[in-house]
Amino acid sequence: MSTTLVRTTARRRFSGSGRWWVPYVFIAPFIVVFIVFMVAPIVIAIVNSLFATQTSGLGFGGSETLFVGLGNYLRAFADGDFLMSFARVALYGVVQVPVMMIIAAALALLFDSAVLKLKRFFQFAVFLPYAIPGVIAALLWGFLYQPSVSPFLQLFSSLGISANMLAPGTVLWSIANISIWSNVGINMIILFAALQALPREAYEAARIDGAGEVRIALSIKIPMIAPAVLLTTLSTVIGTLQLFNEPQVLQTITANVSSDYTPNMAIYAASTLGGDTNLGSAMAVILGLATLIVSLVLVRFTNRTPKERV
Repeated sequence: MSTTLVRTTARRRFSGSGRWWVPYVFIAPFIVVFIVFMVAPIVIAIVNSLFATQTSGLGFGGSETLFVGLGNYLRAFADGDFLMSFARVALYGVVQVPVMMIIAAALALLFDSAVLKLKRFFQFAVFLPYAIPGVIAALLWGFLYQPSVSPFLQLFSSLGISANMLAPGTVLWSIANISIWSNVGINMIILFAALQALPREAYEAARIDGAGEVRIALSIKIPMIAPAVLLTTLSTVIGTLQLFNEPQVLQTITANVSSDYTPNMAIYAASTLGGDTNLGSAMAVILGLATLIVSLVLVRFTNRTPKERV
């Protein structure tokens, strides 16, 4: 009896070992898509950034591609407007990211509590802007930012309040408002889902010890969903560095948004409008490295213990 069982088990193992390639068949589509749409563009951008196309004869004598090494990178770092776009985005992120996360966390905690009624309706209302394409959202808010047609600004004007949402000093925060309105819903959903997975026994024990709802939220709920907070913060930071749709749309209605207002817009202006794909590739590589460095620093900081942060 035991000999038959051993033989059956060995036969099953042998038959399974002959199909070692089966798992790779299932993951092959993902690998192909990942290589084609993720790895290949990065490699092409790096290679393209090391060359430059030069024309001769006033453009009538043809063009030739020359290897320039880090020449395009030096040109990018020598471009003051390109560097200013990073400073502008950094200022934008210092304000927008914390505001986004505070609003998303506050809404998630509110929906997780027993105080709010009609939770489904309000969750849908908060999440709905995320379903609207970014370009459409920017067009909508661009309409609301124009004093001649905006009902809100006209109401403020009738009350003696002068507000110019597209002025040089306020247009950046008008862009931040669009981004927060569009993306706070998805961050709220992620944090709310993490809160729903927490054990309720911890809340009951804290209430027995005399802790209030605010103390429970700050001392128990938020620390226990730290991985979800990190995920949403990281995605918000990456989205900040890749800011493009909102300022690109507002550029059509105000002169206070230049063609190189953000790093992504500067890349688009250099490669598409300026026709210099080599310089645009170098700028794209710089932006990618900056995003990677910021992401690694953020992950490293959040993974440190409280003693290490001091």
